[in-house]
Amino acid sequence: MSTGKILVVCGPTATGKTRLGIELAKEFGGEIVSADSMQIYRRMDIGTAKATPAERAAVPHHMLDVAEPGENWSVARYVAEAVRCCDDILARGKLPILVGGTGLYIDSLIAGRDFAENDGDEKLREQLNADYKRLGAETMRERLRAVDPARAEKLAPSDRRRIVRALEVWMLTGKTITEHDEETRRLPPRYEAGRIVLTYADRAALYARIDRRVDEMANEGLFEEVEALLASGVPADCTAMQAIGYKEAARALRGEISRAEALELIKQASRRYAKRQLTWFRRAENALWIEWPDEPDLAWAMDKIRNSEFGIRN
Repeated sequence: MSTGKILVVCGPTATGKTRLGIELAKEFGGEIVSADSMQIYRRMDIGTAKATPAERAAVPHHMLDVAEPGENWSVARYVAEAVRCCDDILARGKLPILVGGTGLYIDSLIAGRDFAENDGDEKLREQLNADYKRLGAETMRERLRAVDPARAEKLAPSDRRRIVRALEVWMLTGKTITEHDEETRRLPPRYEAGRIVLTYADRAALYARIDRRVDEMANEGLFEEVEALLASGVPADCTAMQAIGYKEAARALRGEISRAEALELIKQASRRYAKRQLTWFRRAENALWIEWPDEPDLAWAMDKIRNSEFGIRN
């Protein structure tokens, strides 16, 4: 189990996480570890709001551009790679600063859970998916209920992926996914983490900033970026191309909708995603919340962090 302090800068999309993370890294001798499920992919820069070359030159960045867009990365794979980055940063006497909006990645990295033994079995998963299609949703949920009634009760029959995953875990390990989750909750955390959550005091201000960012992405070449990815052979149905911004732009490029319609859909999806992110991050205990009034004020935020009880300085 790894030990050590890390800092987390999280929050919904378009709240200035990248800029604040860089300022913190400069002041406290830190290095950035991205916690964004789409920024891991190469050649996906504009639509993921990835740190610019100039920003990356200012402080070291990790977990950016580590995968090809056609690859599917699991949470387990992200955690394994990010832990290596954080441990290396700590070993060099620096502060890992986890920056991003993918709450599952952040929580899984901090938690002490070891994913290695339970990544799954592709053939078994294929068989279970085939059973789901052949036997039907209700039958498969009843099969799960026979071994893990607690989890079956939480899942809708239509939730194929989670029903299959729960059955797969039980068949591979002899333990239910409910038991695995309970064991995970009892494990000590991998890192001691101070969390900073960014948002706007007014939800309307957040949504307006999201809308502006989408327009900026279009001006910077979002459609051209998606066109180049598709032209290079990246499958339109792969995980990376289902990201917000990419799937809508691809539809416009296929002529299914106009570019203006695509941008409106991106804005709507981004606002909904921001709402889900806020719901996720509100669960964090002892987090320092920074609520921008209208626009991010880095000087004010840095003062607030310096006067907090994070104990960033060793």
